[in-house]
Amino acid sequence: MKTLKLTLLCCLLSAFTFADVSQSEKDALLALYNATNGKSWNTSWDIDQPISNWYGVTLEDDKVVAINLSFNNLDGKLPSEISDFKSLRVLNLSFNKLKGELPISLTSLSNLEELKLFSNSFSGAIPSNIGNLTNLKTLELYNNDFFGEIPSSIGKLSKLESLILSSNQLIGKLPSSISDLKSLKVLSLFDNSLLGTIPSSIVELSQLEELVLSNNAFYGNLPGELAQLSNLKTLLLSNNGFKGNYAALKDKLPNIVDFDLDEANTKGSLATLDAEDDDDDN
Repeated sequence: MKTLKLTLLCCLLSAFTFADVSQSEKDALLALYNATNGKSWNTSWDIDQPISNWYGVTLEDDKVVAINLSFNNLDGKLPSEISDFKSLRVLNLSFNKLKGELPISLTSLSNLEELKLFSNSFSGAIPSNIGNLTNLKTLELYNNDFFGEIPSSIGKLSKLESLILSSNQLIGKLPSSISDLKSLKVLSLFDNSLLGTIPSSIVELSQLEELVLSNNAFYGNLPGELAQLSNLKTLLLSNNGFKGNYAALKDKLPNIVDFDLDEANTKGSLATLDAEDDDDDN
């Protein structure tokens, strides 16, 4: 009888060990662990311990709200079960060895506020329905191998404050929907193969503090409206095909700290700041 009570007690303790999250979230965590070679992580999980003790996992009200496993030697692909974290607000898997395409299921995480997947080896296109992540404030996918165009649905991310897609293999023009990101403070797209003119509607990004477009194939005259972005602290535009002398632009930006243009755009006595018609060819 004593042995039976002890067995029941152990079973109850085991049940309570994992009672802090739903079975679906526990399964999703284990799927992430198995798909990314969890045994070889720098800091691994003891799956016999309560999930509240698992490194990088934050729980609130028995739900997973944050996963931060940056610099942790994750190696593999993101599993589709990532969509089972219905309350997830932060997903930071930066500086790892993750590869492959982003699972489409990722875009169903409607509560997600921060998505940081930079400095991995992800490839494929940025999901066309990325705009479903309507609570997103930070989208940082830089230093990967993403290719294709920036999805137009990105303009639906009305709360977005930081959009960093630099150092990928992106092509095509800036989607006109970029101007819908009224809360955007950082737009960094350098080191891609983006082209076309910069639309004058960029002036609608009135909160913008950092605009980095260097090392692309943009061309034409810069829109004079750039001078209206009074919150700009960083403006980096070199190694493109921009025409004209924009030396006076720096003087029109009261908070500018980092300013970079090609030498050819800093010569002459006149600054050509007239707006050019937007290039709407598609």
